[in-house]
Amino acid sequence: QLQLVESGGGLVQPGGSLRLSCAASRFPLDYYAIGWFRQAPGKEREGVSCISRSGGTTNYTDSVKGRFTISRDNAKNTVYLQMNSLKPEDTAVYYCAAKRTVNYDLCRYYGMDYWGKGTLVTVSS
Repeated sequence: QLQLVESGGGLVQPGGSLRLSCAASRFPLDYYAIGWFRQAPGKEREGVSCISRSGGTTNYTDSVKGRFTISRDNAKNTVYLQMNSLKPEDTAVYYCAAKRTVNYDLCRYYGMDYWGKGTLVTVSS
């Protein structure tokens, strides 16, 4: 069973940056499309960004476009989420999730097979 561990969360001031990592173990990550999700207190979980197996397809929810960048390093079995110009409304627990797929160029926010336990991002002055 694929295991995912998120890291890189923390407290940052508005306008600051963080880079989240999603490290996989037990299986090669390149069999999976990966999504980043977040859940803020009192809100439903939402898809933030996703990346295809090849890395050639990425997607971002509107609220983070131009500020967040997703990438993957299959050799390191890790996916990253670079978050810049952070806002208080970005405060949430961030989760990565994996979807095994035969399609190299597809990513999506549903039907995920494996989830990490999350890392907390707090944006506050």
